Amino acid sequence: MSHPPPRVCPVCPVPVRSGGMPRQASLAELGRPLSDLTFVVVDLETTGGSPATAEITEIGAVKVRGGQVLGEMSTLVRTTSPVPAAITVLTGITTAMLVTAPALDEVMPTFLEFSRGAVLVAHNAPFDLGFLRAAAQSCGYPVPSWEHLDTVRIARRVVTRDESPDCRLSSLAALFGSPTRPNHRALADARATVDVLHGLFERLGNLGISTIEDLREYSARVSPAQRRKRHLADDLPTGPGVYIFRDGSGRPLYVGTSRSMRSRVRNYFTASEPRTRMAEMVALAERVDAIGCAHALEAQVRELRLIAQYKPPYNRRSRNPERAVYLRLTDEPFPRLSRVRSLGDGVTYLGPFTSTRAADEAQAALLAALPVRQCTTRLTPRRPTAACVLAELGRCGAPCDGRQSVAEYGAVIDAARDAMTGDPAPVQDALGRQIAQLAAQQRYEEAGEVRDRLAGYLRAAARRQRLAALTRVPEIVAAAPTADAGWDLSVIRHGRLVSAASVPRGIDPRPWVDAVVASAETVRPAPGPTPAASVEETERIGRWLAAPGVRLVRLEGEWSWPAHGAIRAAQRFARPDDSHDPVWPTS
Repeated sequence: MSHPPPRVCPVCPVPVRSGGMPRQASLAELGRPLSDLTFVVVDLETTGGSPATAEITEIGAVKVRGGQVLGEMSTLVRTTSPVPAAITVLTGITTAMLVTAPALDEVMPTFLEFSRGAVLVAHNAPFDLGFLRAAAQSCGYPVPSWEHLDTVRIARRVVTRDESPDCRLSSLAALFGSPTRPNHRALADARATVDVLHGLFERLGNLGISTIEDLREYSARVSPAQRRKRHLADDLPTGPGVYIFRDGSGRPLYVGTSRSMRSRVRNYFTASEPRTRMAEMVALAERVDAIGCAHALEAQVRELRLIAQYKPPYNRRSRNPERAVYLRLTDEPFPRLSRVRSLGDGVTYLGPFTSTRAADEAQAALLAALPVRQCTTRLTPRRPTAACVLAELGRCGAPCDGRQSVAEYGAVIDAARDAMTGDPAPVQDALGRQIAQLAAQQRYEEAGEVRDRLAGYLRAAARRQRLAALTRVPEIVAAAPTADAGWDLSVIRHGRLVSAASVPRGIDPRPWVDAVVASAETVRPAPGPTPAASVEETERIGRWLAAPGVRLVRLEGEWSWPAHGAIRAAQRFARPDDSHDPVWPTS
């Protein structure tokens, strides 16, 4: 059976396949092929993590199109204040290196011209773009509205956890076989990001994504199955609380918290939810339960408790608080440092640590500064044993063979105990001298390893001091102002939230305080660093108490930490990527 030839438009030779005149597709509808676009891949080194308090020290950028490198830009940037020692160890950039470097107002015109008309690409783009926008504004230029891509965000959609444990630049560079190893220098990291970008584009091409419009749609794609379950959020309350996704058998799949539960749960069925694994969870979910809370802190605490109780498969964090690791001094005539997961009463400890590796690094920092014995044999003064090589190197007083008495070794342990619970100066000074020596010899990689050990020790010591200060307080009643001029009340006993309420605007809060205290849970402290709650709960409470505007209404006991403790030192040695650090800020 023959078919009549298609009709042809009299204006252009396009067959008319259905009724009416054909329409020429616009370039916007066709999309812009990734292979035709010019990308400027940028990386910055800075003196800190916020554009409000830190400065750019180095800019590196690579211009690419169609898989080919068109040009590179790299420059140090002179700062108005010295480079922190921790940043020097991390990047190798010293204050002396920046003395002759161009100032920011000399560098920005070059970068703006280099990136003109291109799509900016960065690994964790909000960080770099935040500094670049602040830099343009400080130099008197209009803040560009850069079109940009974030390789972290793309990788989270394309790379599975079986391939890479995380989406750090170093991990992705290794996955995609980049010949450039990221080393916290701007141009090297930008070159590695180029290789990661091309590796991601190759995978996207296999998925049929060839234009930047396709890529944006793919990043925000929501499956029909997700949309069909939007009704699960319809009956949820609008206030703060905890929500629990459950499957058909009632098994908890995921526990979350929000100031507005209905709005937050709706996001799981829209493009607002970028996490790929959440699509899997939503596909299994059959209902969502809600637990209303007085305010955001109560919701956060309930979330932690429910995650620890249910261990939902789609919650990655906080499922196993009992896995925390500690360093403790053993109870014997010649104590040593031991790594443990549980603590008794009256134990000198350091921690908690989130991993055995972090505990080992902190232990190495202590042992580098103090001659605590490292052998694992239980020693007694009555049975001398042969000394090990550490005694010959001067790193141990050899209590094993009698060269050091119980009293002499006890002085070493007293110093270690004070470094773990009080003043970190002996460890900080010893490792600081070692870092300075290695940096002077330009052995930056080794200096960085020592710096990481010191920073890990200081974080753990600061964390311990914060926790101990809060958990020894029998009762704290605090109030935080709300946006509508009311008050959020919390009662905390030994670091545990035991009661909460929200007082509306215009109502006398004093009767509410009496009521919330009277209805509070009774707490009987147990042994250990957090005797009444999990470490994460106590830290959440600590951050809430340190927030601006929070007032102490009642205080039973004393809440304080050492004036010469580890908290300030830990903040000094914090790196720009330590935003996840569990030590809450000073109030």
